[in-house]
Amino acid sequence: MAEGSVFSGCRRARHSAGFPSDLSGFVVVTHPFHPLKGERLEVLYSKRRGPDTVFVCSGGVSGQITLPLAWTDRGEPQAARRLSAEGLAELDTLTRNLRGR
Repeated sequence: MAEGSVFSGCRRARHSAGFPSDLSGFVVVTHPFHPLKGERLEVLYSKRRGPDTVFVCSGGVSGQITLPLAWTDRGEPQAARRLSAEGLAELDTLTRNLRGR
């Protein structure tokens, strides 16, 4: 039997391979509209989904829940996503134009 073939059919080894160990542990759900917002969940493993990282966590109705990195405390801080003054002014102009003012 070739070395490493013992794990060739193991999904968890394949998904977690190449990810730093600091992606394990726990995450807190930070998405403002998620029903588990504020809950601390244990990370079972992390994997790539396209260009993004997702966490498969213990919890939820089915026993496991998948959360994008951005929906957790490990994602980009909320303050970094705020609109600038210029962005708010453009949004105001757009809404006024849509209302016909």
